[in-house]
Amino acid sequence: MEDKRPVWTSKYAFIVTAVGSAVGLGNIWRFPYIMGQNGGAIFLITYILLISTICFVPLMNELYIGKLTKKECVGAYESMHHNLKYLGALNPITGILIASFYFIVGGWIINYIWKSLTCAQITNYENYFSEFIQNPIYPSILTVLFIFICVFVTARGIKRGIETANKTLMPLLAVILIFLVIVSLRLPNAGAGLEYMFKPDFSKLNFHMVLAALGQAFFTLSIGMGALLTYGSYIKEDKSLVKSVYTIILSDTAFAILAGIMIFPAVFSFNMPPNSGAGLVFVTLPKIFSQIPFGNFISFAFFVLLFCAAVTSGISIVEGPCATLIERFKMSRIKACTLIFFAITLLAIPATLSFGLLGNIKLFDKNIFDFLDFLTSNVMLPLNALFLCLISGWYLKVKGINIIQNKYMAALFDIGLKYIVPIALMSLMFLGLN
Repeated sequence: MEDKRPVWTSKYAFIVTAVGSAVGLGNIWRFPYIMGQNGGAIFLITYILLISTICFVPLMNELYIGKLTKKECVGAYESMHHNLKYLGALNPITGILIASFYFIVGGWIINYIWKSLTCAQITNYENYFSEFIQNPIYPSILTVLFIFICVFVTARGIKRGIETANKTLMPLLAVILIFLVIVSLRLPNAGAGLEYMFKPDFSKLNFHMVLAALGQAFFTLSIGMGALLTYGSYIKEDKSLVKSVYTIILSDTAFAILAGIMIFPAVFSFNMPPNSGAGLVFVTLPKIFSQIPFGNFISFAFFVLLFCAAVTSGISIVEGPCATLIERFKMSRIKACTLIFFAITLLAIPATLSFGLLGNIKLFDKNIFDFLDFLTSNVMLPLNALFLCLISGWYLKVKGINIIQNKYMAALFDIGLKYIVPIALMSLMFLGLN
């Protein structure tokens, strides 16, 4: 059992870990294909405006409540009112549900790293990916391996595990991403990809696209799963949050934009469709890598990049429920992580098999994987963020002036917390459920 509640060893440790939580598959896998499906540059402009304004409020609020209460999610809600602990419990539950499908993609990444290392010759990437995910054995083993990696890092604790992993993986992620951006920009017709990213077509601007941008912003910042609230509870009392929040937002946005610059010039260089959806990373890009010099090495670097991003986010997802078990049930970190490992595995294996063996099982016309993605992204994440904003703004009466020194920004924070963000979140859920 941990006798003393952990704290971050430095401001840099907190920032790099919080950025690691935000920068994940949401930036490098999800952002480019969502952008490709929603008009390119106009989506990017909308996304930047939303993530730097509206998303500032729930991100700041989640970190502030963690820092204020010095407790994990359930304890933080309970300290506001004893009956609110049940709402607090939704956060670690959401984290486990997200892990049960998110970590499957981590297993896919490990497979592609191996294929790049062994210089495997694949003639049809669509068929290969389809046959791979339908295999009942291999993807399941890789999923369990990825779960183990994330849980193992978390089990080592804040300093030796989470901080060390992020301090190592985040700089590596940045170096590989910049290298791949340079490679992509040197391809023929790369300018067409940059034009798609940065020359807006205002005819593509519509309500659905705005909400897609807002949903992507909430997803990538890890808002609503309790990870940032838990990380906030490890912040020392004397640390200011405002600069930290903007550093997280700017870093997260920079990684997303660089991911787009890495992907779209390559896509346009080889006349591939930019709106090819989730298969952009596992079908379209490998097809491109196979056609350029040193393609196997570049493919290897790309999937290592993706793996680093997945792990830094994955350990933040695990830490939320881990902290709850440690503090609520007085468990040792090892025991808590072991229970979480089995809980995620129990849900992840059926989700992995939902592309093949269990493909006939449908929940609201979706396979298990897609249902978990839909439930968490469209319902639980915005719902958790909505609850916390309403509780903070209307029940606790959190005042921005106590967090932000600038009185104008503090006033905007108050309006956002009480009115703008709740309306935006309810609109996001309404769109997602229709």
